[in-house]
Amino acid sequence: MTLETARRLPSDAAAGVPPRPPGPEARLAGHAEVTQEQKEKLLRRSFVFRDLSPELLRRLAGVTQVVRVPKGATLFRQEDEGDSLYAVISGLVRIAVSGRGGRELIIGLFEPGDVFGEIALLDGLPRTASAQAEQDTTVLVIHRAPFTALIAEEPALARHLIELLCERLRDSTEHLGEYAFLSVRCRLAKKLRALAIAHGRYEADGVRIALRLSQTDIGQMLGVTREAVNKQLKGWCRQGVLSLERGTILVRDMAALAAAASPDDD
Repeated sequence: MTLETARRLPSDAAAGVPPRPPGPEARLAGHAEVTQEQKEKLLRRSFVFRDLSPELLRRLAGVTQVVRVPKGATLFRQEDEGDSLYAVISGLVRIAVSGRGGRELIIGLFEPGDVFGEIALLDGLPRTASAQAEQDTTVLVIHRAPFTALIAEEPALARHLIELLCERLRDSTEHLGEYAFLSVRCRLAKKLRALAIAHGRYEADGVRIALRLSQTDIGQMLGVTREAVNKQLKGWCRQGVLSLERGTILVRDMAALAAAASPDDD
């Protein structure tokens, strides 16, 4: 799903809240000493950059920083000024938006190879979401000025970025349709199936989602309450579709979960 949208949430200033201190992007610590060759190898891990020519990759690596972010640290906050693009090299990054009442909607969990922060990099508007490291994480950071200069010179880089934006727009459209037309049961099944595919660890009894997600976290991914998630999970536990063990979810019947994720079964 897209991380930056044209519609911005009301700013703190408009709500009468005192201005915040400079955001994490202005003071992010943990820069790692990495050679040019190592940066090029790291860039190759990202699907956005992996097909670039060796020369363009070399130039891109020359304007890239490698930053290590400890678990729980914030990379940037919603409404921070945005001037950087990020590529996840290792770890996991949680992207979320917050409403006035403090409720959160988790837009996505970004893993190695994923890129985020692209729109604020291009349009210069404040961040419309917050980014936090869910694990000890390493990211590549590319700032606006050198990146936009490269885009102006290299059509291949612009094409890759356009493809990324198109993918995010398609994801956004799909998720809007899900929110509008699918039940909580169907949406939850789709989300759990996607998490099992992306983060699953195969065991004798099924596929364990290798992420420690609370029911509140899952609800925030869907825009529903923890109680709604709990009710449906308990029902699937009784049916033998899954079980809740050691703070994780074990999917025992992927076929049944796939059937529940189908709109025809809704």
